[in-house]
Amino acid sequence: MKRLRQGFRTEPMTKPSIPLGLVFSRSGPYAMMGREMEKSALMAVDEINQSATFDFTFTPHLRDPGGVVPAYHAACEDLIRSAGVDHIVGCYTSASRKQVIPIVERTERLLWHPARYEGFESSDNVIYVGAAPNHTVVPLVRHMLEHIASDVFCAGSNYVWTWETNRVLRDLVASAGGRLLAERLLELGDISVDHIVGEIIDRRPPAVFNTLVGESSYSFMRALHAASARAGLSIPVLSCSLCEPELKMIGPAASVGCITSSAYFESIEEPENQAFVARWKARHGDDSHVSVDSQSTYVCIMLLARAIRRAGSVDVAAVRRAAANDCYNSPQGPVWVDPDNNHCFLTPRLARAVDGCRFEIFWEADAPERPDPYLSHLDFASVGARPDKQGDATARRPTHLRVVT
Repeated sequence: MKRLRQGFRTEPMTKPSIPLGLVFSRSGPYAMMGREMEKSALMAVDEINQSATFDFTFTPHLRDPGGVVPAYHAACEDLIRSAGVDHIVGCYTSASRKQVIPIVERTERLLWHPARYEGFESSDNVIYVGAAPNHTVVPLVRHMLEHIASDVFCAGSNYVWTWETNRVLRDLVASAGGRLLAERLLELGDISVDHIVGEIIDRRPPAVFNTLVGESSYSFMRALHAASARAGLSIPVLSCSLCEPELKMIGPAASVGCITSSAYFESIEEPENQAFVARWKARHGDDSHVSVDSQSTYVCIMLLARAIRRAGSVDVAAVRRAAANDCYNSPQGPVWVDPDNNHCFLTPRLARAVDGCRFEIFWEADAPERPDPYLSHLDFASVGARPDKQGDATARRPTHLRVVT
């Protein structure tokens, strides 16, 4: 087993230094999110390096693939070959993660993936710290079916996140007797949204489900808001991906009212989160905001550091064992890795965007939910169940969500 003193740069009277790969796109179509995640990663590294709790430090090695999908594989290959990393934190999109998985599996490295994703995947060489579909898509669709509509118009980016998310959405909606009225896709980075917005205004759907990424999403939200105002319409927009820094990119007028599903919002009123947000703002400015993916990146590195400390080694197998079921009281609440699928127990939440580029939480789970990346434990028929002729639907309605007052 690879021990901490073996294979790492050491200096007299200093802690061993562990090379850590960080792969985030600081340029390209989703550069804003990449920069935010990298900022959070470096914040976590600094806190670990300055802490007496850990008997090692991290030396970060940064790579910027520029949002070019094949460049993620090249970046990780370079990190493994030239920097000797065993652990890599990064990748925002599923397309980039799928580029990286073959190389970490072939070289027996571990990718710590912070972003929410579409599910239907499980690799021994990936720790999935971002939310699985049962944490995000299912609660959001349940809310839509029970409180808004059973018919929905979908606008998304043309890649696996949208494909799989819409597939789950379609099954859930169909089980409740609803319809996907349309699925309109744009290539990553495409901001030519007018034809989609025009169709929405013409068809006037009762709800819009947005799975667009980065600049595509920001342009879409602004254009839809403007067109809706001209037409005198108010169409609810739902998303599993929008976060606080993106609300600023969209603009306060166009973002207000959007309903979002996430395991983390900056507005969580728990001491751990309030302290985390205070540290973030002290480092990055009072006008900055923490995103779910930034917070999740921070959690990735903390879980990794805790696992290395428990294992006394950076060996991938040893760290993976040490990470399993280690409960970390993170800013979003208790988080731990399920050893059955390498995904994390997380607490689902629903929130509405309000003035000030922030979210107001209105639903959350009673406790962290076990990850279900393949939705193999979900009763699709129970989502959005309507009362029967006697008006009794309580036995079919899920009871794990509660109102936050």
